[in-house]
Amino acid sequence: MTSAPEPKKLTGTQKVALVLMQMDRQHASDVLRHFSELEADEVIAEIVRLRRVDRKTIEKVLEEVHGAIATGLPAARGGRDVAAGLLQDTFGAEQAATVMNRLASSMAGKSFDFLETVDPPQIAVLLEEELPQTVALVLAHLRPEVASTVLAGVNAERRTEIAACLATMGPASPEALRTVAEVLKSRLGANVAPTEPLAAVGGIQQLVDIINRSPVAVEKELLETLAERDEQLAEEVRARMLTFTDLVRFEKRDVQLILRGIDPGILALALKGASESVQTTIRENISERTRDILDQELKSLGPVRMSAVDEARADIVRSIRELENRGEITVQRLEEDYLVV
Repeated sequence: MTSAPEPKKLTGTQKVALVLMQMDRQHASDVLRHFSELEADEVIAEIVRLRRVDRKTIEKVLEEVHGAIATGLPAARGGRDVAAGLLQDTFGAEQAATVMNRLASSMAGKSFDFLETVDPPQIAVLLEEELPQTVALVLAHLRPEVASTVLAGVNAERRTEIAACLATMGPASPEALRTVAEVLKSRLGANVAPTEPLAAVGGIQQLVDIINRSPVAVEKELLETLAERDEQLAEEVRARMLTFTDLVRFEKRDVQLILRGIDPGILALALKGASESVQTTIRENISERTRDILDQELKSLGPVRMSAVDEARADIVRSIRELENRGEITVQRLEEDYLVV
């Protein structure tokens, strides 16, 4: 039997369920008709779980509901449109679209939660026989660092096809998501109950996020073959990609935060052949002691392969992405305006 939850820990859905449980069947049915089908399902599920609830908890919930009604305050409005409007007023239309796309993709990705515990190479094998469009749909719902590993395990020609599908993907229906997820689950033998997904969102920014976490060789090869297929698309991807040279576009505080966790040996490799502006930005934002260590590393390096330099720079870009994902820094896009003084 389900134990009664504490009043302070009740969710909104549980509180609705408790209120309906105190009403006669007809009145409860009239109230329930005002909910969407999905909301009604969630409330009914809570009624099933909350078979018995202590009187104190019920009284607390009823007092809360009565107080809310008595104040006459309008209900707080939420939803996608409200969130998108708030983001647009704060960050502008393009950045708002990027954030909402990322959020929608993240939420829709819950249909593919069962893949979180699967090794990326196994996911790649799982998707071998699938159409590029289907593979792109799955990659759009994986964490970028996992998706990049899966994509790296695909042969070059197929990889370009998948990348193009991902960049040009539109919303997918819940039915399509559910079908793909259930097929993959059955192949893995996963007994996971399906969830109700939202529309999936791929697009160029999602592809960029994946490429930025891919090995340097995969990144170069993919951009080259993508350009052969669609030059305009490849140029748009390049324009949005974060590079090592973008360090000069960050605020000083962000640069210092980025460099704080970088090993001086990696930083020295990344600086080989870097522009004067990048070198100046880095030297101005590290401590004197770190600067001395960096100089020593540079002197001891000698000639190095360009591939080693590229890999060191990619490590720094990955660090920037991690800080951005945690909300500790803000990555400036090329199309964003700058203050002029």
